[in-house]
Amino acid sequence: MDVPRTDSKSRRNRRFAMAGASVAVLGLLAFGATRLEPPAPSIEREQIIIDSVRRGEMVRAVRGPGTLVPERVRWIPAATGGRVERVLAQPGDRVEPGTVLLELSNPDVQLEALDADRQLAQAQAELVNLETTLQTQRLTLQGSLSTLGGEAREAQRRADADRELAERGLIARLEVARSADRARELAERLRTEQEQLRVLDRSAQSRLAVQRAQVQRLRSIIDFHRQRASGMRVVAGAAGVLQELPLQVGQWVTPGTMLARVVEPGRLKAVLRIPETQARDLSVGQTASIDTRSGVVAGRVVRIDPAVQGGTVSVDVALQGELPRGARPDLSVDGTIELERLPSVLHTGRPAYAQSEGSASLWKLVEGGTAAVRVPVRLGRASVNTVEVVSGLAQGDQVILSDLARWENVDRLKIRD
Repeated sequence: MDVPRTDSKSRRNRRFAMAGASVAVLGLLAFGATRLEPPAPSIEREQIIIDSVRRGEMVRAVRGPGTLVPERVRWIPAATGGRVERVLAQPGDRVEPGTVLLELSNPDVQLEALDADRQLAQAQAELVNLETTLQTQRLTLQGSLSTLGGEAREAQRRADADRELAERGLIARLEVARSADRARELAERLRTEQEQLRVLDRSAQSRLAVQRAQVQRLRSIIDFHRQRASGMRVVAGAAGVLQELPLQVGQWVTPGTMLARVVEPGRLKAVLRIPETQARDLSVGQTASIDTRSGVVAGRVVRIDPAVQGGTVSVDVALQGELPRGARPDLSVDGTIELERLPSVLHTGRPAYAQSEGSASLWKLVEGGTAAVRVPVRLGRASVNTVEVVSGLAQGDQVILSDLARWENVDRLKIRD
């Protein structure tokens, strides 16, 4: 026979109570989980660059890449057109002022020189003929003047004698007047001939001067043609190293074409390309250091290009002292130009993402360097590797210089050793 159970109802009540308590506990745990902050991300110490904030002298400088270029470059142009017949030197050869680099040929140049010689010979012959003609004319006129002068003097004596005879009543007055008219006529003719001689002398000087000038011009033309002909043998014109000679035998060149380039390798300068945003404080005379990869040489700024090209400003730096071994034209270098020295300023290494004279959010190490928090900092003047701290940090603080942009949405990092 079955015996009825009397505790089933109480057991069901306990089960319901326990289930309700479990649900309440789970709800409280879920609510608490929503109120907790997520754990801070962590980073290895060896993956970041850490620097300290310090007070002292800060050197402001700018840096830029560049190349070594010769201070003295001689471009050799073609004086006239011609065909390359021989190439007697190659880039890299040491040359002297009289070293022949190549030879050209142009038949037209020789023909023009021969024609100029013919014109000069003709002009010289015309000058000789003109001198002879003018001298003959002058001698003829002088002979006429001599004859006319004698006749004029004779006529004057005859007129004087007739006047004396007329006063004695020995000849008629008509004869006296006739002889006087004859004397005046010859005297007038004599003055006219003398004036013609003076005019002939003046005109002869002018005509001879014009012809002599023509001869001189033709001589200058011949010298020019001879210079063109001699220019068919292209010489270096200066001592140095032949850097460029891009011509081949048989190639035709036109007047003005650059045939070769000779440089003086011992006198080099650096041409740096400074970003335009960093070039505002540059000035002539500032000191610089040029890294040639095989040594560092001091320099001084001698020229700043007034124009911006490709976002950079070209700066010429004259090198001082002996150049390192291996320094040669077109060698790639890095240059640093010192702008100024700031005494006793608070500064630190320049973060990769920070701009000068503005606000930035830097990571500051806390809790003995085991964590880092983001702090607002106001920065001042900047250099290549350092930046002035105006506010937000104190001397001795440590900051992270590495770019941590991937954690821009968090304010705390853990630093793992």
